[in-house]
Amino acid sequence: MTIDTPASDDPVPLDHRQLSLESRGDVYVVGDVHGCPDALEALLDRLDLGGNDLVVFVGDLVRKGPDSKAVLDRVRRSSRLISVRGNNERKLIEGEASLPALDAVDLQYLESLPTAIAWDGGLVVHGGVDPSRPLSAHADDEVLTMRSPNGDGYDGPFWFESYEGPPRVFFGHTVLAEPVDREWAVGLDTGCVYGGRLTAYDVRRDRFLSVPGADHEERSSEKIVALED
Repeated sequence: MTIDTPASDDPVPLDHRQLSLESRGDVYVVGDVHGCPDALEALLDRLDLGGNDLVVFVGDLVRKGPDSKAVLDRVRRSSRLISVRGNNERKLIEGEASLPALDAVDLQYLESLPTAIAWDGGLVVHGGVDPSRPLSAHADDEVLTMRSPNGDGYDGPFWFESYEGPPRVFFGHTVLAEPVDREWAVGLDTGCVYGGRLTAYDVRRDRFLSVPGADHEERSSEKIVALED
C-alpha cells in the first residue's frame, strides 16, 4: 500500500513513513500510552521483543499520565519502537498545551514523528480516515483527529463502522471498552490512562495482547465506546 501523491489542487500529502515488513520478525501495533510508563514497560515485557521485532505506536504517547518524558525516552532510545504523531503531540508542538518536564530535544522528537506509517496492506494513523475520500485527499490534521466524519465526535457514527478498505487501518484516539477488530479497521485505544488497558495487536498472529493501566484520569462512560457485536 502506498499513499498517492495528490494533484496540485489537492491537500498536501500525508507526512508518512513507508515500511517493508519482509525483513522483520514479530510486528505489533500499540494503543495510546498517554504518559503511563509502568503500563508501557509491562506490555513490552509481555511482548518480549526479539532483535528484529517492531512495535508501532498509534500516537498520544504523551499527556494525561504521570510521566510523559519517561515514555518518550523509552520509545526514542530503541530502534524497534516507532510512533505516529497523535493530537496530543500536536498540541505540544503547536503550543496549545505544555509539559514542563519536556525539553527542546523532546519537542524536536515529537516534530519528527510522521502522521502515518504504512506497509503493504496496512496503515497506522492516530485518529482514522474518512471512508468517503481516498487517502490522497486527507490532510495531516484530519488523520490525527478523525472520529466521526458525518457526526459529532463520540455521538457517532464512527468512521470505522463504514470503512471498507483497503488498506487495513490501525488507530487510536477513540477510547474503546474493547478493541475494534474488523476486516479493515483495528482500534487500540482501550483507555490505559483511565484505568482500562494498554493494548497491542500482533500483526503476524492476528491477536490482541494487553496489560492493565493505572487510573490516572477520570472519564465519563459517555466518552468510552462500547460497540454492539
